[in-house]
Amino acid sequence: MKTAIARAFAHRTVLVSASLLAIVAVFAFLGPVLSPNDYAETDFDELRAAPTLSDLHIFGTDNLGRDQFVRTMLGIQVTLAVAFIASFVSLVIGVLYGAVAGLVGGRVDAVMMRFVDTLYALPFIFFVILLMVAFDRNFLLVFVAIGAINWLDMARIVRGQTLSLKEREFIDAARLGGVSLPGIIWRHIAPNLVGIVIVYVTLTIPQAILMESFLSFLGLGIQEPRTSLGSLVENGVGQIESASWLLLIPAGLLALILMCFNFLGDGLRDLFDSRSSA
Repeated sequence: MKTAIARAFAHRTVLVSASLLAIVAVFAFLGPVLSPNDYAETDFDELRAAPTLSDLHIFGTDNLGRDQFVRTMLGIQVTLAVAFIASFVSLVIGVLYGAVAGLVGGRVDAVMMRFVDTLYALPFIFFVILLMVAFDRNFLLVFVAIGAINWLDMARIVRGQTLSLKEREFIDAARLGGVSLPGIIWRHIAPNLVGIVIVYVTLTIPQAILMESFLSFLGLGIQEPRTSLGSLVENGVGQIESASWLLLIPAGLLALILMCFNFLGDGLRDLFDSRSSA
């Protein structure tokens, strides 16, 4: 494990991407604590004020006079939280579902994968709107909605890998030894899927971020007084002519985070591919 981590950080793309993400995360969590401004405090004398060092409004203020730096940092917190929790939900569901389908096989596998195909056919926005109507825009609903869609790809990938792994001798030995299905998944299948799962999770986090931003942009995601990068971008679009920084700053940070996760996933995939070929 230590060797894999050392190889990862020796890879320039992985190192630069991880470093930038760490810097953004540190600013996101320490910025609101160290800033003298409150995210909900309004100042009607400084509506849409340009970025300045006076009063530490380094990102300016929004159309209600609220400090944009603090709100942007809190928006990054919410965006990352949604992405990581939704990815964790999709990881758990996808790995378990795909491993069971691939390991059991036969009719059970066919029925389970047809269920996945059915969910693929459902429009995501329609599914989210139904959840919003049923649960009245609960904050946790964003995690559920995104995680409930992202696990489908994970399940297919895990199933394919499991179909290959179950033909190996150690799986036959475990079955002959009387190991239960959950035991085989936990002891033998899951450890052999760590590499591909880690790579795929780093590639699905940007998808979760984009989904959350898209929902917030449409007004279906994070609601006031909470905010996210998607909500900030949606607010900035309406102010682009009079206060372009309200759009450019959160949009630029959103693009930076997405690129870092994509480069991180590509770098990890290259590392695992080179290790498997060696």
